[in-house]
Amino acid sequence: MSIKEELQAAERIVIKVGSSTLTHPTSKLNLGQIEVLVRQLADLRNQGKELIVVTSGAISAGRGKIGLDDPPRTIPEKQALASVGQGLLMQIYEKIFSEYGQIPSQILLTRSDITERKRYLNARNTILKLLDYDIIPIINENDTIAVDEIKFGDNDTLSALVANLAEADLLVILSDVEGIYTGDPRTDETAELIPEVNEIDSELEGLAQGAGTDRGTGGMITKIEAAKISTKAGIPMIIAKGSQGDVLRKIVQGENPGTVFTPVEQNLAARKKWIAFNLSVQGELMIDEGAADALLNHGKSLLACGVVEIEGEFQTGDVVDVVTEDKEKIAKGIVNYSISEVEAIKGLQSTEIEDKLGYKDYDEVIHRDNLVCM
Repeated sequence: MSIKEELQAAERIVIKVGSSTLTHPTSKLNLGQIEVLVRQLADLRNQGKELIVVTSGAISAGRGKIGLDDPPRTIPEKQALASVGQGLLMQIYEKIFSEYGQIPSQILLTRSDITERKRYLNARNTILKLLDYDIIPIINENDTIAVDEIKFGDNDTLSALVANLAEADLLVILSDVEGIYTGDPRTDETAELIPEVNEIDSELEGLAQGAGTDRGTGGMITKIEAAKISTKAGIPMIIAKGSQGDVLRKIVQGENPGTVFTPVEQNLAARKKWIAFNLSVQGELMIDEGAADALLNHGKSLLACGVVEIEGEFQTGDVVDVVTEDKEKIAKGIVNYSISEVEAIKGLQSTEIEDKLGYKDYDEVIHRDNLVCM
């Protein structure tokens, strides 16, 4: 299927909207732009599309409401502004969506809601039930209590995790620029838009360096991180300019108004997608060449005999990276043993584990059902 056909076939779409799209340079909400966006979303919903909106803008809206001239610098400042701005943002969404006969809902998430399995499933079930009710979930980070998310401008990454969680067909990130350029279009007149990306490499990441506006926190590099998650989950992603006329209509008709990232051809089970993209890594296992071959080419579990070195602090049930002796990350998985236990049994055959530990809960350090090759 061509990328045009994938865009046209997308039924469940996650749309992430950045602060610079939702607000004026004064940080006050851009009501005209929000109305244009909501009208497009309502029209797509009327076509039968299932829509999930990941919105930024709470901190910026709070700043505009209070009338602060300078952007907030500290975490307490950002959290306080988010507390003011989130209600204002949802009030505007609710008002304009209702004018077009649509029902929005609010969901506030932090990264831990995605990384903890039970909460992840609860969030997933809630979102899917809202879609069943023809409701448009509007998701934002819970900036009032979150810390790391505010520091790193994680709404781009959150949108990719939500797309993965909801098994979306397409992720659209609306920004203040059309997409990825060969240079900084604000300072380089020769910079050209890159219409399609089939592989995310270090050169592309270099092009994406640099901050966004002072109303946002992500910039282009977080959009690249989102593209890594989305495409590895088999979901195409588009970066496009939010203020471009009828941008969403163009996309669902198969047009590419910005930069499209083509997905990797793979079909991971839902649990393995959760392991691959939603869990915080607590450690690292270095394995030998034979173990790497068994994982990558033969679909085997990771046994203690293949483990060479260990780093980190992890317990049974935590997630670790699996790397080669050249430090290449090749897999990620949930360990059956703690770091002290793995340290004791590394290099041993499975039949020797009980003699070493006095017990043997598992033959494998990581079972293949809990392992994802990256």
